[in-house]
Amino acid sequence: MSFADARFDVNLSLLFTELPLLERPAAAAAAGFDAVELWWPWPDDPTPAPHRLSALRTALESAGTHLVGLNFYAGQLPGPDRGALSIPGEESRRFRANVEVAAEFAAATGCTALNALYGNRVDGVDPAEQDALALDNLALAARAAADAGAVLLVEALNAPESPRCPLVSSDAAVDVVRRVNEATGLDNARFLLDLYHLSMNGEDLPAAITRHAGLTAHVQIADNPGRGAPGTGALPLAELLGLLRKEGYTGWTGLEYKPSPAGSAASFGWLR
Repeated sequence: MSFADARFDVNLSLLFTELPLLERPAAAAAAGFDAVELWWPWPDDPTPAPHRLSALRTALESAGTHLVGLNFYAGQLPGPDRGALSIPGEESRRFRANVEVAAEFAAATGCTALNALYGNRVDGVDPAEQDALALDNLALAARAAADAGAVLLVEALNAPESPRCPLVSSDAAVDVVRRVNEATGLDNARFLLDLYHLSMNGEDLPAAITRHAGLTAHVQIADNPGRGAPGTGALPLAELLGLLRKEGYTGWTGLEYKPSPAGSAASFGWLR
């Protein structure tokens, strides 16, 4: 099995982070990629000034890179506080303020997938209250994504690294996807299948792929252990992507792994 038929994009929030944000698209292009994805690039600012958004769009266009995935505001990433939309108070307000900004940027750049990270459980707050808030905010995000011509992605994280996140299985994330689609009637919520996170949770990866490929609209990979490039750990990533193709998945696969010790540009030898 090989990676020959997969469509790879580079996550510029983990790779090429040794460079300033606006230099990363050109670096990805120089490494041979014309598609990229990003976590929300300004973790402290859900509503950045228009000139910052314009500068990023220009950097993407000048490099000839297509933005295929973008996170809504989710707090500091990576980190234990990832996710915002189910957290009452300021974090939820920041998420809601970001929804229109992120969706408009997606529309302007042709990005067709917007990822909304769920958020941790909070001490002293009823989980049912958080889940109701999450559904409201996800419905808001799904409507904004639809207006931008994009799908809304929901992903499972992993319990060892995000022990307070309630979505730490593929079934839990897909259940949320279905509830959002029922709430909006738009049918544009989809599953983001991250093989690293699911493997950290100990899931049967072939079974998860077979069960959820039909609702999957984006895939992310990193090897395990270590969250490095394919071949640095023990996951049979080529075989798993082959199974995804067999199940009908033809979308992008994001390279969401840590760079090699030699730097980001040296992190793609496995492709050759």
